Amino acid sequence: MDVPLIELSGVKKSFGPVDVLKGIDLKAYAGQVTALVGDNGAGKSTLIKGLSGVQPYDEGIVKFAGEEVHLTSPRQSGALGIEVVYQDLALCDNLDIVQNMFLGREELSQGTLDEGSMEFQATKALQSLSVRTVKSVRQKVSSLSGGQRQTVAIARSVLRNAKLVILDEPTAALGVAQTEQVLNLVRRLADNGIGVIIISHNLADVFQVCDSINVLYLGRMVASLKTSETTQADVVGYITGTKSMEEVA
Repeated sequence: MDVPLIELSGVKKSFGPVDVLKGIDLKAYAGQVTALVGDNGAGKSTLIKGLSGVQPYDEGIVKFAGEEVHLTSPRQSGALGIEVVYQDLALCDNLDIVQNMFLGREELSQGTLDEGSMEFQATKALQSLSVRTVKSVRQKVSSLSGGQRQTVAIARSVLRNAKLVILDEPTAALGVAQTEQVLNLVRRLADNGIGVIIISHNLADVFQVCDSINVLYLGRMVASLKTSETTQADVVGYITGTKSMEEVA
């Protein structure tokens, strides 16, 4: 708990004359769910793309498990154990669950696909998260509900030995039951010792599952709070710019 799994200090990112990130500080811990909230254009996506290595930061220090790192490519972030589950999930409808979970990293045995090993590992990954809503790992993704698809995408990151899982709007467009299912899954990820960062506009979900909340406003981190020590009204104030940490202090 003393050493953050990920720690950003003074992170900046610009696109031409537009300063998108203006010196961001952020900490996320293993075994905890950290929320990143803010209005559209606040800089959330840019911050996450820097962590994933897609768009490296211009300035600032990034530490992973206490060691300074330079994230310049998705491959490098993946090697550290940083996995991002984007809102579109990047799943192929025409493939089954096993094929999706091993897409691009299929296992071979004597020159042919090792279907047995991949099926076993996919099943094990789902079981480690206590997932019981998927009947068979050989189901086509096209037959799955929105909540089940999100489950498969999250389990895929576990299969890749993720240490930090970043979820982009994981409950968007889900019904009440499916949302509950996904939030329970997120909590189990953290209970398994994995660090989780959630980007969400749904404050009810954030307050239900997150240990801490970080608020971005126009490229600046304006609040970093323990969920138990704040309210939805306060967080809305930080998101809209009508409240500041200085005023509260």
